[in-house]
Amino acid sequence: MWYFNGETIKTPKAMVISDVTHPPGIFRDSAMLTSLGIKPYSETTPDSRYYHNGAYTVDTSGAEVVGTYASTARDVDTLKASMLDTINSQVASKQGAIDWYWAREDKGGTAVPSEISDYATAIYSEQATKESEVDALSTLDEIIEYENRPHTEVRKVAVYDDDGNVSYGDETESSTREINMLQQWTANPTNANEVDEAFVSLTVI
Repeated sequence: MWYFNGETIKTPKAMVISDVTHPPGIFRDSAMLTSLGIKPYSETTPDSRYYHNGAYTVDTSGAEVVGTYASTARDVDTLKASMLDTINSQVASKQGAIDWYWAREDKGGTAVPSEISDYATAIYSEQATKESEVDALSTLDEIIEYENRPHTEVRKVAVYDDDGNVSYGDETESSTREINMLQQWTANPTNANEVDEAFVSLTVI
């Protein structure tokens, strides 16, 4: 984006400057833009998950114009209520995916496998843990940290043969990523087809 004479220009367009019409192609010529006083423009906005946009200010003093929205923090209790809704929604989805085991058993079919029953119990146990963790959050900074908690993940390096088949040896690689703890569930149904062979560990930094 660009900025000229109080206008934010989002896409190239013809510009009339000092009674001269310049074609949209000038936006590919940085030297021409500079000579005309058209500056690149960037905008800083608060993270809408945690802040409302406040007053807008523009700094035109540099080579690049920067527009900035002040931030107003969202209400902590409202955010926590939304977090609890997210947890409940995920539990409903996870339980809904396995409810058919009980429906089958109720109709005289195969009994619910023990690993599925244990998985259901683990889901509700994790739900209670997450709800307690969210309840303990008292500041916006704590909420932001909970939903963006840094972790180090260690994975095995993939090795491919000439036919494109993948295998994993002893070599590993590490990466850092932020994890929303609302989305991080350790309980998983036992299914050999869902095992991540490359996974080694995931630890909080």
